[in-house]
Amino acid sequence: AVVSTQSTGSVGYVQCAEDVLVSLLGTIQSKSAYFLMNLRPHIQPTLYFTRHGETEFNMDGKIGGDSCLSENGRRYGEELGRFVREEGLSELPVWTSLMRRTLETGSYLPNTSVERYKALNELDAGQCDGLTYQQIETDYPEEFALRDLDKYNYRYPRGESYHDLCCRLEPVIMDLEKGGSVFVICHQAVLRCIVGYLLDIPVEEIPYIKIPLHTVIKIVPTAYGCEREDIKFGISSAITHRDKQSVESIEKRLIDAGINKVGSTYLWNGLLS
Repeated sequence: AVVSTQSTGSVGYVQCAEDVLVSLLGTIQSKSAYFLMNLRPHIQPTLYFTRHGETEFNMDGKIGGDSCLSENGRRYGEELGRFVREEGLSELPVWTSLMRRTLETGSYLPNTSVERYKALNELDAGQCDGLTYQQIETDYPEEFALRDLDKYNYRYPRGESYHDLCCRLEPVIMDLEKGGSVFVICHQAVLRCIVGYLLDIPVEEIPYIKIPLHTVIKIVPTAYGCEREDIKFGISSAITHRDKQSVESIEKRLIDAGINKVGSTYLWNGLLS
């Protein structure tokens, strides 16, 4: 079997045959090579993903933390359990993170095979953990702008970047590719990385993939890749997605904040020029 992909920009050209031939530049390309060299000649399984149910932190607009489910989050857990039973998915293994919100959501499922992965924990927001975006913009305006300028590579102080998270998830992705169907309950940033990888989305767009609450994402294999199907449950929840910001809006925020330190000089002379 021969698998080949071609794209523009930083991804480059990757070709894999029985003897793997790879010409790559950069981290994401090397991961693609690793993936291709681990491919098996069989039909890929259908994969099911969902975020945990809505949490109290979601309702308050806070990021990170380890809060419990809200009332609507618990309703979603109940409906998710019903969905799994009705769709005949009760025998699938369930993977969760170690965080309370995924464990609580998973407790509503009838499945008996449950594995917990630390690698599936949410992106670590470091010193910004437990804050709202408004609080981060007010208390750390330069950090807030830096993240908007390059969300994939930006690393929270004492925390992680999306690039770090993708590296952390590499063994999980390999397990997903090699195994059978599975039901994964995890987090927004984690699912952005996994879904982006499976659907071959450019890395700079990964932090902006929409992964809504109270939705099951079904990844179905096709002849030339995978397709995404969203199954929505109609249970209201907070909206945690934040759209990509324009450079002009970031520049205005920095001017309004009166930032003129060394870090912001880099912004003016580099990314904003």
